[in-house]
Amino acid sequence: MDYITSNKAAWEEAFERRKPNWGDYDYQKLLNEELPFLEADVIAELHDLEFKGKTIAQFCCNNGRELLSLMQLQPSAGVGFDIAENILAQARTNAAKAGILNCDFVQTNILEVDERYYNQFDFIFFTIGAITWFEDLVALFNIVAKCLKPGGILLINDFHPLMNMLATPDEEAFDPNCINKIAYPYFRNEPWLENDGMGYMSGQYASKTFTCFTHTISEIINSTINAGMTIKKWNEYNYDVGLTDIYDKQEYPLSYIMIAEKN
Repeated sequence: MDYITSNKAAWEEAFERRKPNWGDYDYQKLLNEELPFLEADVIAELHDLEFKGKTIAQFCCNNGRELLSLMQLQPSAGVGFDIAENILAQARTNAAKAGILNCDFVQTNILEVDERYYNQFDFIFFTIGAITWFEDLVALFNIVAKCLKPGGILLINDFHPLMNMLATPDEEAFDPNCINKIAYPYFRNEPWLENDGMGYMSGQYASKTFTCFTHTISEIINSTINAGMTIKKWNEYNYDVGLTDIYDKQEYPLSYIMIAEKN
């Protein structure tokens, strides 16, 4: 079984075992709050872009809450792509309850996005942890470039690659007396294998295998360039965007926003 097929099974299992009401009421925030589920620095960057009349997409959209938030900026259409069908079913339900009718959700392996989506999007984005599910960033960003229109924008908001060196509190390598202790190598050749559930969604249990990958800054930058995109911005921040809150406000980078444009 390839790692993407295995990850699909693990994600769908995690959603089946989700915490009570996880995600069920996201539509209420979509109805009552301005751009919920998005980081403040991301919102600032989004306000510098024009979305009216544009077509947008989120790759690895999970239950769609971030894409549905962005629909408030009045793009003409949105499409969310993810590997887990049952999670996308919740996305469709929340979209309907929030009255967002111009947003579709497509179950697919991102690396095999149908060619009908090539040259269709003005804007594509990834959020926390999404690109870690792909071993080959060149292949991933080539798909992004194929799906963007010329001049289209890619935005990534993610945890900083430096965080791959730090242990989180649920890991054996974590030292509560020295939370900044380097626990793992920056240049890691092996994938991360996890069999204890997807904590934020389901809590811990003996799960099917999740496989994800470490990517360095240079790998992210060079893969973007090699896919025919020009990097317009790389901003670093001293707060985490979803892994843990214990590292916030440290004196090293914990998250980043990258913006690139298709040539």
